Amino acid sequence: MCLDVVGGLSMRRDGTINRSLFSLFDRRARASARPDGLGVRSADVHVDASRGLWARVFSPSEAAGSPLPVVVYFHGGAFALLSAASVPYDAMCRRFCRELGAVVVSVDYRLAPEHRCPAAYDDGVDVLRHLASTGLPDGVAVPVDLSRCFLAGDSAGANIAHHVAQRWTTAGVASSSSSPPRSCPVRLAGVVLVQPYLGGEERTDAEVMLDGKVPVVTVRGSDWMWRAFLPEGADRNHPAAHVTDENADLADGFPPAMVVIGGLDPLQDWQRRYADVLRRKGKAVRVVEFQEAIHTFFFFPELPDCARLVEAMKAFIDDSNASSVSAA
Repeated sequence: MCLDVVGGLSMRRDGTINRSLFSLFDRRARASARPDGLGVRSADVHVDASRGLWARVFSPSEAAGSPLPVVVYFHGGAFALLSAASVPYDAMCRRFCRELGAVVVSVDYRLAPEHRCPAAYDDGVDVLRHLASTGLPDGVAVPVDLSRCFLAGDSAGANIAHHVAQRWTTAGVASSSSSPPRSCPVRLAGVVLVQPYLGGEERTDAEVMLDGKVPVVTVRGSDWMWRAFLPEGADRNHPAAHVTDENADLADGFPPAMVVIGGLDPLQDWQRRYADVLRRKGKAVRVVEFQEAIHTFFFFPELPDCARLVEAMKAFIDDSNASSVSAA
């Protein structure tokens, strides 16, 4: 929980981040073309140098028998902290690459409060556009199937994954910045939301009951995060946070979703409502619950639930070959 504690200390009362302090504890991993012990290599891809937008691509070192799916991953960190190069996320995406049998593209999106909503959503869409127009770097030696592209993320990253999926699948003219170009090879086969960071002005039962009793998420910390991320003057019922509003937009082509919920996560009520909204709007959704899981439990690979999460993600991705994803 070191990063959790330091993250809290780095969040100033004036809504800014003490990045010098946080950087002392946020260890970074370098990309490496040499395969690691898992047989995974990595390379950094610059999408837009003018705004510092890049992604880290993880791929198996040996060619697969058939084209692999692509998982575009958005890291967590309260919209304001961490990076695609942060050691926990570098390690996590390496594991996903190996155990999911996929090429993983980990997006280093711009952070709040320097870059408020919708900057992170814009970055996510532009990474998909880059994949569609440029493809993967030459160092990726395995064939991929961009028509089996999955968006995934945890916590704040899961929020970003939702909004990027919504933008990408919204019908619009080809010139729209939020819709895919005509004849685009990138098609979203699914979206995996691990403990998505959602909210609203209401205080849910879980938020009240678990506040101060479990690590990572507190009401005070969440309020700080939303103030730092949302547009100036917006409250928590802003569409970026309050995606469970019955009037929230949801594209006809929104892909099948897998929603992961932890029984010790103060945000669990919002996550269940999100899954319910998807169902009521006719979307395929699979809910996976871990009763003893705190927020960001996946940072601890030794926990049995971490292995179960990867198994559930693989099953969801494999099931995308079927005509629909069954609810669970």
